Amino acid sequence: MADNVEIRARLDFRRKALEKLRAAYLALVDGRVKSYTIDDRELTRLDIGDLRQEIEAAEREVDQLEAQLAGHRSRKAFAVLPRDW
Repeated sequence: MADNVEIRARLDFRRKALEKLRAAYLALVDGRVKSYTIDDRELTRLDIGDLRQEIEAAEREVDQLEAQLAGHRSRKAFAVLPRDW
């Protein structure tokens, strides 16, 4: 598991990325632009659905990193297998 310094660095990076994603989404939704460039990626109005999914994923990552800093354990996936005896 990463230490607090690494978690803070990841959190800062994700927050900056989330800000850029939100700015791109708002610019495309408002209709101010027909395309938007984030670093080397160019997005158009047709990419709004994909952009929304990226924003939601980035928000989840930020929430998980903040929870790790607060001392909560990361979530683990598990499955229940029903059996018919």
